[in-house]
Amino acid sequence: MSNNVTIYDVAGKAGVSLATVSRVMNNPEKVNPETREKVLSVIKELGYRPNAIARGLASRKSTTVGIILADVSRASAAQLLNGILDIAKKYDYATKLFTLSENEDIKETIRSVVAEQVDGILFLNDELSPEQMELVLNHIKDAQIPLVLSNVFYKENIPAVRIDYEKATYEITKELLNKGRKNIYLASTVRKYSINEYKELGYIDAMKEAGLEPKIFRTSGDVAVNKLHFEEFLKNNEVDGLIAVRDSIAVSFINEAIKAGFKVPEDISVIGLQNTKYAILSRPNLTCVDTPVYDIGAVSMRLLTKIMKHEEIESTRVVLPYHIVERESN
Repeated sequence: MSNNVTIYDVAGKAGVSLATVSRVMNNPEKVNPETREKVLSVIKELGYRPNAIARGLASRKSTTVGIILADVSRASAAQLLNGILDIAKKYDYATKLFTLSENEDIKETIRSVVAEQVDGILFLNDELSPEQMELVLNHIKDAQIPLVLSNVFYKENIPAVRIDYEKATYEITKELLNKGRKNIYLASTVRKYSINEYKELGYIDAMKEAGLEPKIFRTSGDVAVNKLHFEEFLKNNEVDGLIAVRDSIAVSFINEAIKAGFKVPEDISVIGLQNTKYAILSRPNLTCVDTPVYDIGAVSMRLLTKIMKHEEIESTRVVLPYHIVERESN
């Protein structure tokens, strides 16, 4: 056979991914026997010989984890990464960061992740549609790479770490209702995010239970945009309570409310659903549901480690506790 046979030829002939071929050569114990035998048979049939670079990759001993997220500009994303990276350092793992937006070629991005020969993937992107998520997960499954969703909601059979956002938002809405607030709005986003949909469900349940109409105001995570939205909102709506899916949105609202002559919390109670750095930078300081984002990242990395090492796992769906941090805005 020709010496020009490549790993792409082997993968195509065997009907598997590049990563699977690589694993058969480098870590055969990670590939199920049926697939392993099929790939080995094709390698023998085609006379495939790894080149020097491939042999170098085969000899690498370090574990590499791929981290896929939408962007790093959100405060919550930075906290998640800090938790992940701190645990990765303890295990002496290498990490590779990949960004994936809803407008990108998802297949191509996931192919590039797989081609990097990562040993596991932490998926932080909560901006994809169910159809896009299905595409991503199918590619990762085909490559037989262990996966954990970190602060992302999807199907129940996918390993994941999160908090119960629906319950948390229900409880904080009840707290406002118990204080006598009636015109309570939820400031959510125009764009769909998997966790925000659960926050909305909790708010809606609490409002309906109290016999009140749920009022969801959709705005942008961009401060320059939501500033204008809130100026108009305050002119045209009666509001005595506002819960925001992001702290930055809550602080933008506080600023505009004060400019419009309202007092916080005397006239309007304001609550955030993250407890990021924005909460203590706002004046007044922002009351929040504390989402333990750093812990979600750290536990996600630990869970992925157990899956990669084939260790016994009590549950692959981890729901962490949360608490409410009372400050001055409520």
